[in-house]
Amino acid sequence: MSQTNAQTAAPYPNRLESSPRLRSLKKALGRFFQNKLGVAGGLFLLILVILAIFAPWLAPYNPMKQDYMAILQGPSAKHWFGTDDLGRDVLSRIIYGARVSLKAGIISVAIALAIGVPIGLISGYFRGFWDEFIIMRITDAMLSFPSLVLALTLAAVFGAGLNNAMLAIGLVYTPHFIRLVRGQVLAQREREYVEAAIAAGISHWRIMLRHILPNAWAPIMVQATLSVAGAIISEASLSFLGLGTQPPTPSWGSMLSEGQGYITQAPWIAVFPGLFIFLAVMSINVFGDGVRDMLDPKLK
Repeated sequence: MSQTNAQTAAPYPNRLESSPRLRSLKKALGRFFQNKLGVAGGLFLLILVILAIFAPWLAPYNPMKQDYMAILQGPSAKHWFGTDDLGRDVLSRIIYGARVSLKAGIISVAIALAIGVPIGLISGYFRGFWDEFIIMRITDAMLSFPSLVLALTLAAVFGAGLNNAMLAIGLVYTPHFIRLVRGQVLAQREREYVEAAIAAGISHWRIMLRHILPNAWAPIMVQATLSVAGAIISEASLSFLGLGTQPPTPSWGSMLSEGQGYITQAPWIAVFPGLFIFLAVMSINVFGDGVRDMLDPKLK
């Protein structure tokens, strides 16, 4: 009886191991881990996420507590990254600033995805007058402006503050996703499986959501990953100019702005936030390259 059970149970692990999806996932992960820079970028991003989530327990000091007996102290065993012009611990403010940067990057791109993907999907599938003369012309007009200039304009209209800055950045990145999704839909629209689905009487919305969108999701995810890096830079720029995160909330961009007046006297106030902006953006870019290699169908 036990032999019979063993014989009947034996094929199941083999079926799992021979599953096409499982094999495809293993190959994709193998390509990702071959990209050493991508893995390193992912590890640094994981560290930033841990810092952001557990900031209250990892930060050595209250990031907004002022200590007038420790003003402009250089890096030391007590304050690893030194203190600023109000005696606040720079390391603690950088740890809490990771929350702002990651939040701004993720939510801004989420806004762009929520607006850009449906518009690009509908525009590319149905085409016609609204696609050619309305949606794409507005998209081209927005793309003609430098991203930072457009973000500054929108942030000035909406008003200063992190929420308004995230909305402005999200709207700036929306045209990029509209154009990307539309191009993917136009390519998928001519495939045989779409024509077969239309001939079978499947509704247009079901074809878009259940057939076309999943096949276009890989480049969308790659673009979203890379756009997070640009969103972090945009948020830091807006905070540097006073249109993003407002004091006393710690933000890498506002810390750069505060440290520019002490660049010769206390360079650590601006150097360390700038270094973390550089590392965060670089890690996201190389991680995005790893994701692109992992999802690239030419490498399958």
